[in-house]
Amino acid sequence: MLLIDNLSVKYSSGKRGSKKAVDSLSFAVKKGEIYGFLGPNGAGKTTTIKTILGIINPSSGRVLILDKPVSREIRSRVGYMPEIANYYWYLTPEELLAFYGSVFGIPKQRLGAKISELLDMAGLINNRGQLMKTFSKGMLQKVSFAQALINDPEFLILDEPTTGLDPIAKMNMRDTLIRLKKTGKTIFFSSHELSEVELICDRVAIIKNGRLLRETPPKSIYDEKGAHISLEQHFFDLVRNQ
Repeated sequence: MLLIDNLSVKYSSGKRGSKKAVDSLSFAVKKGEIYGFLGPNGAGKTTTIKTILGIINPSSGRVLILDKPVSREIRSRVGYMPEIANYYWYLTPEELLAFYGSVFGIPKQRLGAKISELLDMAGLINNRGQLMKTFSKGMLQKVSFAQALINDPEFLILDEPTTGLDPIAKMNMRDTLIRLKKTGKTIFFSSHELSEVELICDRVAIIKNGRLLRETPPKSIYDEKGAHISLEQHFFDLVRNQ
């Protein structure tokens, strides 16, 4: 579903030349899996996601989605939930989803039912006509999640999807992601909430300074003595010692 092949992204750092935000990064996401993308702040996660989406051009290497380079046609098959949901505050969730639905060319006779379905899934059906400028951060996250699904994407990219959600909302999102996986969708997400990642991910990649440190199933991590350890403990040990 996704291939990152020897990807590097450089940023200009003024008189000091350039800095690599992503450095020779390679990994692959299989169709139908939930894949966690982890790393400390500044590791290069968001830069990688923006490169996957075609927002940033790679300095070298390649990105393939569905075995093809990123293009308008490929992006139409991808759903994206950004880390910060900066939407039009004077719109309601219903109006926002109608706008995104029109961008994707969803026929009006189907769009109304789709919007109701997504707002119900996100727990916002009773807020469909409420201006988003009155919403809490958690409610805006729910709107953002709904818009990422408006085009019924094959590949879903989520950047810190559970930030600002209360425990019940986190559980609901986790259950929704598992249901989406069962329908055949592929889910790639970045998160600092390692307990959530450990519960639902088939595999995770851990990066630091733009480089891959390890790729592993989160339920198959053991210490030097053969005892199982949590993803959180493994992440801490790995990042601290690199």
